[in-house]
Amino acid sequence: MTQTTGAPAQDAQPADGRARPGSRIHRAWFVAAVTFVTIVGAAAFASLPGLLIEPLHGEFDWSRGTIGFAVSVNLALYGLTAPFAAALMDRFGIRRVVAVALTVIAVGSGLTVFMTAAWQLVLFWGVLVGLGSGSMALAFAATVTNRWFVARRGLVTGILTAAGASGQLVFLPLLSWLVENHGWRPAAVTVALAALTVVPFVWLLLRDHPADVHLAPYGADAFVPKPPPSPGAARRAVTVLFRAARTGPFWLLAGTFAICGASTNGLVKTHFVPAAHDHGMAITAAASLLAVIGVFDVVGTIASGWFTDRFEPRRLLAVYYALRGVSLLFLPMLLAPSVHPPMLFFIVFYGLDWVATVPPTIALCREHYGEDSAIVFGWVLASHQVGAALVAFLGGAARDVFGTYDVVWYASGALCAAAALMALVIRRRPAAVVAAA
Repeated sequence: MTQTTGAPAQDAQPADGRARPGSRIHRAWFVAAVTFVTIVGAAAFASLPGLLIEPLHGEFDWSRGTIGFAVSVNLALYGLTAPFAAALMDRFGIRRVVAVALTVIAVGSGLTVFMTAAWQLVLFWGVLVGLGSGSMALAFAATVTNRWFVARRGLVTGILTAAGASGQLVFLPLLSWLVENHGWRPAAVTVALAALTVVPFVWLLLRDHPADVHLAPYGADAFVPKPPPSPGAARRAVTVLFRAARTGPFWLLAGTFAICGASTNGLVKTHFVPAAHDHGMAITAAASLLAVIGVFDVVGTIASGWFTDRFEPRRLLAVYYALRGVSLLFLPMLLAPSVHPPMLFFIVFYGLDWVATVPPTIALCREHYGEDSAIVFGWVLASHQVGAALVAFLGGAARDVFGTYDVVWYASGALCAAAALMALVIRRRPAAVVAAA
């Protein structure tokens, strides 16, 4: 292919995606590294909700259902904001949107230390942190991957998805120690400071598009001019939704990802610690187990990205959901006052599968929806968070009614089996159409 007019000839990249002579590493990998660290820093806010349930219940006598409702608002807005954030990134640039989002997270988390009523928890943690975190959602990783990479997209998606787990690994033991020894307020302040610390890092080092530094995307055979800002971000996000909603794959992807969110963020991340505490396990021990899930999540998600570059993503999704469902059915029998080998096996197994579903889901969005895939994935992610929000609330309500979480574990296992079947019936787009997109 010939180079597009408007870029110097020496700035074009070889077809294999390597950097031009004189540069050993393509700039795209530095952008991916900045994105990874940004998501790690922002992951502090995702580590805290499950640790807040018991302290807030004890201090304010709020029911677990009430606290779960605030968490569900956070999770729902996390998802519903994502497609609009992806469109805003097209309009204003990645750096501006991410910097503002981190600032909103810091404000929302910081204000929680002054709250005295449940509605303030819903406003500060549910609304403000939910809106900010939604702009830092996986649609951010999908946008960076689509702009900066042509080759190795599955691998990069896996690495960036694993960043959230890495952040959980970093922050969860620290936050649980703070909650147990100094109360929940220092933990909330830590989340605010972590988000603020990342802002200058993003502003100085992140770049919106390869054309900003006169490069072709990694793996591209020609320079790609930076597209003009897309006006009407909200209108575009809604238009893309209506267009995608007329296709079957969108509803299957949204349905499977809703179950994914219900069985991870909504269930295990929010309710595993209090469920383990119900069986006599110390909060710090239960939080440490969640951190171990984060360790193996990194391995599983990167491996899933590698698999997605090489194997049929529909079959990968079916396997992931089926294995997750089986593991959840066994969990009620494994909870105990102390950590024992079968529980450790569950933690390793579940960790490997935690967000392994993301790379093949993004790949299927890209296959079916081309240039709109980041926004479509944002809407699919919204369904993920709606599922998470429902289970975050219903899980707490079920605990209040039944005095146990067992029914929630069993129901989630059955839902995962349904997701495996849904993944298998997603139709494959003809190769000629994929190439045209």
